[in-house]
Amino acid sequence: MAIELDNSFTVPVPPEQAWDVLLDVERIAPCMPGASVTSVEGDQIEGQVKVKLGPLSLTYKGTAKFTEKDEASHTIAIEATGKETRGAGTASANVQASLKPDGAGTLVSIHTSLNVTGRPAQFGRSLLPEVSGKLIGEFASNLAALIGADSATGTESADSADAESGHSPAATATPAPAVKREESLNAFRFVVVPVLKRVIPVAAIGAAIAVVIRRLTRKKS
Repeated sequence: MAIELDNSFTVPVPPEQAWDVLLDVERIAPCMPGASVTSVEGDQIEGQVKVKLGPLSLTYKGTAKFTEKDEASHTIAIEATGKETRGAGTASANVQASLKPDGAGTLVSIHTSLNVTGRPAQFGRSLLPEVSGKLIGEFASNLAALIGADSATGTESADSADAESGHSPAATATPAPAVKREESLNAFRFVVVPVLKRVIPVAAIGAAIAVVIRRLTRKKS
């Protein structure tokens, strides 16, 4: 099943700084739930993604490589392929990302051409965009925490230098939140819960209508 996905998120640093962070794949991989990097050689990355859906656990292993890194325009292109370690399912993606100034921060826009086979394809074309949106949201939140930790460390280093040179620090740095590391992507939260949120209200309305009709029928009888 092939699908086109568009997502975006913001990070609290200018594009020049965000560019360096986003290219550090080994460092930012833990920001994506279930993802880990096993090796990096030049522009090629090997890694895996663990997915859990109720009692079903899947692990994809594969490779990704940068096919474009244009620092002048702040655009990135990546090709990725993966295969289930205990099944016949496969996944491949072409990802294009661009970084644009957004106030004091950066807007990261991502377009993904995704093709999946096997059990994940059963999620359906209508649910995959919702799942990807939730994933990008968590990734962005964790990435912002990572960047915040860097900023806090930088501030503390500057304050320490000021103290050693006899200058009083302007403010005390507040420790940034740690990145939330998830060993596997719990797709249940992204797939089943959203479906229930849509189905339950509809089911409740249907039940209420059925009760009204039954009561009216009894009165006529």
